[in-house]
Amino acid sequence: MKKTIIACMLVLNGFMFVRCQQARSDTYQIINRFSVPGDGFWDYLTIDEKTDRLFVSHGTVTQVLDSKTGKLVGSIENTPGVHGIALSQELDKAYISCGRDSSVVVIELSTLQTITRIPTKGVNPDAILYDSYSGKVFVYNGGSSNATVIDSKTDQVVATITLPGKPEFSVSDGKGRVYVNIEDKSLVVAIDSKKSTLENTWSLAPGEEPSGLALDNSNHRLFSVCSNKKMIVMNALNGEIISVLDIGKGSDGCAFDPELKRAYSSNGEGTLTVVQEGANDSYTVLTTLETQIGARTIGVNKKTHHLYLPTAKYGDRPEPTAENPRPRPTIAKGTFTLLDIAPN
Repeated sequence: MKKTIIACMLVLNGFMFVRCQQARSDTYQIINRFSVPGDGFWDYLTIDEKTDRLFVSHGTVTQVLDSKTGKLVGSIENTPGVHGIALSQELDKAYISCGRDSSVVVIELSTLQTITRIPTKGVNPDAILYDSYSGKVFVYNGGSSNATVIDSKTDQVVATITLPGKPEFSVSDGKGRVYVNIEDKSLVVAIDSKKSTLENTWSLAPGEEPSGLALDNSNHRLFSVCSNKKMIVMNALNGEIISVLDIGKGSDGCAFDPELKRAYSSNGEGTLTVVQEGANDSYTVLTTLETQIGARTIGVNKKTHHLYLPTAKYGDRPEPTAENPRPRPTIAKGTFTLLDIAPN
């Protein structure tokens, strides 16, 4: 019996070693292109690793997809100008920021039914974060340079935090600290999530106009991707700049895989930059993968190591007007796609 158990353990260990080695491949490939209905613009996406569902912002609707098949399993309507989705598994809730009417829609995760809509008391809510440590939802208002704080148990606004500039993406360490990039001032701000107050403000120089933000929580390292094609690695405890790496143009998303120790920058130019974290605070660009123009935001499934990037093909750009001097190009009908990327 003991020999049988030992043999099984050796086989299992061998399987886990092979699986780990496969996941640690230095190269990546697009293994699926999931076609998603609708022709609106997109922003963030969020992965529910418990159910393997993807929550994708898409114009006025938040779409929910099966991450393995790409099948549309549900839609949350009436989320105008949706930007971000924050999940609370313990409360069976999701919070969705709606930029056009400056509200947050709260839904029940298990049914995808709307519970309530919360006015943010800010302008153009963009990134949104659920912090399990404090039980609060932090909503970052790009148009009013502040953060609305919501108590997730009561779904009531309990505080407003004035920020030093326009907030972008945010992460939590799960121990009482929340971080957010300040785009127009090239800063990272640290917030005490229990007190809902600013703790520290740190410069990202030489990085400029940061957007995506990720965190290696075990090593206390923040990864900020910036418009001047730089990824800045920062000490999350004291704001020290640890490393500066070259990435692609037009990045708007950043993710970190804690098992593989890799940070990712999704670049709107149509590339994905993969950065490997090594020993003694060493960071190197492991590879750059061609994706698709417009694939600028990203989500990572930390269990499967798959990456998901939404994009579409662009049509003509309208002529500039006084009201809209820098118009976006149109979206070619029927081309909205979710790229599923995995290590080889």
